[in-house]
Formats: sequence, structure tokens, C-alpha cells
Amino acid sequence: MNRRVFLSGAAASAASPLLAATPAARPLRVGLIGAGWYGKTDLLHLMQVAPVEVVGLCDVDRQMLDAAASLIAQRQTSGKRPPTYGDHLEMLRREGPEVVLVATPDHWHCLPMIDAVRSGADVYVQKPISYDVVEGQAMVAAARKYGRTVQVGLQRRSTPHLLDAKKRFVDSGKIGGIHHAEVYAYYGRPGEFPPPTEPPEHLDWERYVGPASWRDYSPKIHPRSWRACGEFSNGKTGDLCVHFLDVVRQFLGLGWPRRISATGGRLVAPADSNVNVHDTQNAQFDFGHTQVIWTQRDWGLPPDPQYRWGATLFGENGTLRLSIHSWDYQPKNGEPEHGDWLDESDEFPEDKQHQETELFAASGTRAHLRDFLAARTEQRRPAADIEEGHISTACCLLANLSMRLGRGLQWDAAAGRVVDDPQANEGLARAYRSPWEHPTPETV
Repeated sequence: MNRRVFLSGAAASAASPLLAATPAARPLRVGLIGAGWYGKTDLLHLMQVAPVEVVGLCDVDRQMLDAAASLIAQRQTSGKRPPTYGDHLEMLRREGPEVVLVATPDHWHCLPMIDAVRSGADVYVQKPISYDVVEGQAMVAAARKYGRTVQVGLQRRSTPHLLDAKKRFVDSGKIGGIHHAEVYAYYGRPGEFPPPTEPPEHLDWERYVGPASWRDYSPKIHPRSWRACGEFSNGKTGDLCVHFLDVVRQFLGLGWPRRISATGGRLVAPADSNVNVHDTQNAQFDFGHTQVIWTQRDWGLPPDPQYRWGATLFGENGTLRLSIHSWDYQPKNGEPEHGDWLDESDEFPEDKQHQETELFAASGTRAHLRDFLAARTEQRRPAADIEEGHISTACCLLANLSMRLGRGLQWDAAAGRVVDDPQANEGLARAYRSPWEHPTPETV
């Protein structure tokens, strides 16, 4: 049996740099764009680690917005019900928040983030940062141009049990040289959508679609299944690969890959499926001295039910498996070791009051938000700075592009382009639907 290592002390030690942020005495003026599941979760965790006055909530769903405003009024010290908006620009203009959280569907991450930094706010934006590569380039340029702190919601960079594993096995050199890593997700395929119909009166579907290519409203797309729509997301590669590819990059100090290649597609979905994202993908990210493989399979059984989603690092002296719930280290010689996620629900019992809190992620998200606040104060780059988020996001987008084109892509990181492939470079930016205009690094 594995020797179990519980993380109460070890994780606190590993995460100590992230827990050192001292909140300002004056409440931060905070605005939220995207008041659904993870928007509320991020905001509630921020309220746990710093004095906050929520000065505005924005969403295209009036029912969701009203419910979020009532919840926040109950939670914040002032008891005030924050004003609500359907247009994020109006919220930014009227309320002038110092910090803005962006937790919209993926196709709406870019424009609000750029508008927020232009307004003078620091931003916590959810992953993947962008729908296409040029959006991500524009977001990095905007953060630098306006001198704002931007943290990406890649909270695994701040997750105690993962930091503990990094310290024990990678930083210490115990695992030995690592030249191969695997990232994977073995979750089931989403169900079909009902036939299109008129959107409910409380939902501004025109604005929901926004700059994306048009898709008629179908029940179940909103609020949680938009990830199964290619118009709004990049499938599980954009949703899940980005997290643990980012972890591998963090653990091994990797920058940009020099080559990306992928195969796959909708291999199991019926031909007439209205779920238009891939259900199978195999991608290789060539970092030169290190090869990283991504495997997505939405069908069949997972190789290990305990590691349906995660990463495995293969070292010269052992193998380290990582997931949102645990880590397991198997040495070539000696006893295996195991660690679990840090449960802080006794310290933060309100986590269980918010029905959709991912308890396993709560400690990491709080640490990530503390790091964000400390980075603002210290005028430094946060753990998941917008540029790091862009690299991890763009890798996933380039894998999808390679899969669609049926060929590998050689990436020129300095130029931000694919080498000698005009068709691939055309695919780095989608066409925006009028009246929205696609930003570029030169236009932010």
C-alpha cells in the first residue's frame, strides 16, 4: 500500500510565499464581468482573503445577475446590493473598479479584459485567456501598455498539494531529469442540445454571442454547456489541457514549444451531432529537450479512474502523477508516496454554503488571489501573469489549428507566427461579428 503523506503542514509551507499578501485596510472596489458559476466562486473567494466592496456586477442574463447581486449583498460587510449592468463598458465607466474579475464564456474574455486595463483596473481573467492566438497577443500588449497587473485563473500554479509535489520531487531533483510528460483528460462526451428556439426574455442572446460567429440559441447551452459549442470555446483542449499543460510548464520551467502537431476530431459523435467540438485529440508539444503529450478521449474507460484528468512526469528516477485531487510518486527504488488536496472547509465553512464551490480547488484559488493582490502591491508579475497564461492558451489553440489543418506547425515565438505557413497564420485570428472589432497588439 502507498505511504500517505497528508498536506496540512507541508502544503502550508510550500504555499507560504503565496499566503504572505497583506490586504489593504480600505476595501478594494471590485467589479465582476460574468456572474455565473465561476465568476461568483472567484468573487466569493476574493471576499474571503481581502476587504472588498463589490461595486458592480455585469452579465447578459438578468436572472443570473439578480441572484448574484442578492448573494453578494448577504456576503459583503456593507450589506449593499451592488448595481447590475448588461454592458461591461457602462459598469467600468460608472463604477471605476480598481479590480475586475472576468469570468465570461471563453469567447468573451478578450474584450472585457482589455477594456478593464484601459480603465485603470487590475484584472483576474479566467482561462483560457482567449479564443484565438491574436486575441491573446493583444491582451498581453494591453496589460503592458497600461501597466496593469493581470492574473490568469490558472490556479494550479498556486495549489498547495501541487506546489508540495513540485518542491518534494522536482525542485529537489529527487525525480531526476524529466524529458517526457503526459497531460490527459478522459471525461465523457457532452449530451446533444435540444433544437434551437427563441431565447428566454431575461437572456440577451445577441450580446451573449457577441463577437463570435452566430449560433442560434438552444436550451442547455447557457449557462454551463457552452463549452460544447465551437463558436464559444475550443473544446476540452482549451478547457482542460490548458490547466495541466500550464502545470508542466511551471514545474519544468518551459517557455514556448518550437513545434506543435495534433490529430483527432469528432470521431465518435454522430454525423448530425449539434455538439461541434472534437471528442478525441492527440497532440505533441516539442520543447526541444522535453516532449509533452496531450491525450483527450471522451469515450471508453480511463486508464486510471483516479487520474481521469491530470499530468504525469516521467523522470530518470521515478514517475510523478498529478491531479486536482492528489499526487502519487512512484520511485524506481523505494516506497511510493502519496499526497492529497488541502481541505480548508473548516476554516472557510461558507465554501459549503455556495452550492457550486469546487472544494478541492478552493485552497488553490484563495492562494492564487492572495498572490494577485500581493503582486499589485509589490508591482511584480503574479504567478500566472497574463504572458504565462497566453503561452499555455496559445499552445492549446495551436494544437486545435494543427488538427484542423492536418499538419504540424513550427512556431516562431519571437514573431508570434507559424513559420512558412500563410494558411495557418490566417487561422491565428477569427473573424469578429459586426459591430465588434478584433483587437491586435497594435490597436490596444
